[in-house]
Amino acid sequence: MIALKSMLRVNPRDVEAPKKYYVQAVSAGKTDLDRLAYLISNQSTVRKADCYAVLEALLHNMMDELSQGRIIEMGNIGNFQVKVNSEPADTEDEASTTLVKKAKVNFRPAKALRDMLQTVSYKKVS
Repeated sequence: MIALKSMLRVNPRDVEAPKKYYVQAVSAGKTDLDRLAYLISNQSTVRKADCYAVLEALLHNMMDELSQGRIIEMGNIGNFQVKVNSEPADTEDEASTTLVKKAKVNFRPAKALRDMLQTVSYKKVS
């Protein structure tokens, strides 16, 4: 179950409008690689240390592939891709790598993860 709370905020599309309450998901904690390795090892015949090693190798190889401009397709998990934001340029010749303001890793969940969001339950907390 996902906990939700209401937050009083400015409408980003109309900052002059009166503030309104928006519902926001509340974190129930964090799961790190160690915990994931433990969970996976309990669902298989593979030891926790082996699971952790595979997850660390996955991270290393994801970073390497993303840094080479590749999209990482993870099947039923989804896709990872580098996205950049840049300053505008008036001409194509002026557009260069120096205009990049920031980069981030974009994740697009696969259908199974998107569908999970339709079946999860919510509760409001204060």
